[in-house]
Amino acid sequence: MAHVADRLVDTLVGLGVRNVYGVAGDSLNAITNSIRPRSEIRWVPVRHEEAGAFAAGAEAQLTARLAVCAGSCGPGNLHLINGLYDAHRSHAPVLAIAAQIPSPEIGRNYFQETHPELTFRECSYYQAVVSRPEELTPALEKAVETSLSRRGVSVLVLPGDIALSRAVGPPPRPRSGSAAVPPRPSPAEIAELARFVRGAKKVTILAGSGCAQAREPLLALAEKLRAPIVHTLRAKEALEHDNPFDVGMTGLIGFSSGYHAMMDADLLLMLGTDFPYRQFYPEKAKKVQVDWDATQIGRRAAVDLGVVGEVGTTLTALISAAAPKTDDGHLKASLAHYGRSRSALDDLATGIPGKVPIHPQYVAKVVDELAADDAVFTCDVGLPTVWAARYLRMNGRRRLLGSFWHGSMANALPQAIGAQNADRTRQVVSFSGDGGIAMLFGELLTLRQLELPVKVIVFDNSTLGFVELEQISAGFPKADVDLVNPDFAAVANEVGVRGFRAEAPEHVRPMVSEMLAHPGPALLDVVVARQEVAMPPTLDRSVVKGFGLWLIKAVLSGKGDEIVDLAKVNLFR
Repeated sequence: MAHVADRLVDTLVGLGVRNVYGVAGDSLNAITNSIRPRSEIRWVPVRHEEAGAFAAGAEAQLTARLAVCAGSCGPGNLHLINGLYDAHRSHAPVLAIAAQIPSPEIGRNYFQETHPELTFRECSYYQAVVSRPEELTPALEKAVETSLSRRGVSVLVLPGDIALSRAVGPPPRPRSGSAAVPPRPSPAEIAELARFVRGAKKVTILAGSGCAQAREPLLALAEKLRAPIVHTLRAKEALEHDNPFDVGMTGLIGFSSGYHAMMDADLLLMLGTDFPYRQFYPEKAKKVQVDWDATQIGRRAAVDLGVVGEVGTTLTALISAAAPKTDDGHLKASLAHYGRSRSALDDLATGIPGKVPIHPQYVAKVVDELAADDAVFTCDVGLPTVWAARYLRMNGRRRLLGSFWHGSMANALPQAIGAQNADRTRQVVSFSGDGGIAMLFGELLTLRQLELPVKVIVFDNSTLGFVELEQISAGFPKADVDLVNPDFAAVANEVGVRGFRAEAPEHVRPMVSEMLAHPGPALLDVVVARQEVAMPPTLDRSVVKGFGLWLIKAVLSGKGDEIVDLAKVNLFR
């Protein structure tokens, strides 16, 4: 006799789902029992449901297929919420199975009763409660189709007793969930877009993740317009490599060259981006935005023209309609500025034997040089994201995942778990902060239990580093950011993960090499400089007023061996 749980698992197997991440619980027994004897799908036990949701989100981003996580009733599925927020905001197709208390008890304030269909409403496109066995088929079909077509989270609330009930009616047969074809701009819109381009002397392109599938027409347009390309962090892996027009990023962790390329333009082409920091948009330049999602047009900055359409199709049409530009002064100046910025950052990534503390930039550079050409990197928020963004080189095969939109701590290790589960033969490296690794430290036990060969770099500076910089540069005394850390390598060795500890620059390269060569899970604890001075791309009063003091200092370019009390810095000099 097939149970509702069997129907659910059969459907997941048919969709190609290979992993279900979660923590076992009594309300999930029917599902885990249905998974257990199968070879096509497996239950992946994590130590915290939040990690399971992060892992599912990472797997979905890497494979572009549906990924699944699950939580038992009440607290179990509530723990999923942070990882689900991240997956949803990262456009990762994830199905969350939220087990529920026995159906006759719902609404009676029963032990562990919550209402996940309400709790997860803000971090999912679809929520359904399966109250009777016959409701599984339509609810599961809709959940799967919604996640795949809209690229986000769907939540299926399933009471434990319903999961154990006999299946009724036809089995679910969800459609592929292919996304609807975005509207094509009309000839009139393309003509208007070409008119804006024709009237501009200095064009700068701000390219976001929506350009990932439009690389060739994007480069062709930049060539025709002699336009520098500023890319967002989420577009780094697709657009940074082999790009003769790239001038880096802008924003909180960007390059001064990217900032100035936008500020010096008289036309900004915003392509497939929802870049959020309004203070980094130029005030005087005209702005044109192209996006397949009409709700994103003008959301961050007022635009002079908005075009709804898929970026690649739109750019192909624009290339034919736009007149070529011969003046490349703006491009050359932007590229020269980028060269100076890049050189200055590279100068910081040095490791002089015997000179401590270790520069975190040097650690990132060494990892970049020694990691595989198709490695998957994950990075915690804050300073690990800075080092990943600035020193990890993308080549079209490497991937970079992080909590780039939701901005959660402790994302890197669980995302690495999902990435490694997606492909156990691929090298996966986590850039973890000491605060992040400690928050979900139990997932090291997951690495050991599952024998996942994830490599974890811990940037150990004994502080919540980015928060400390925020406090000091805002004029506050630093407080409540100090971390009393253990020897992370010793702890890793104790739980069966190979541990290394680097306390001097000469330790870094040999230890990174040995760690990457280790066949199982490994962790390198690197004691790095506590502070890297934060300096802005510009210090004029209008920027200070717009950003707040800490924001204008968030473009990091200082030297770790020149520690400055930022509270005493005269921002207006």
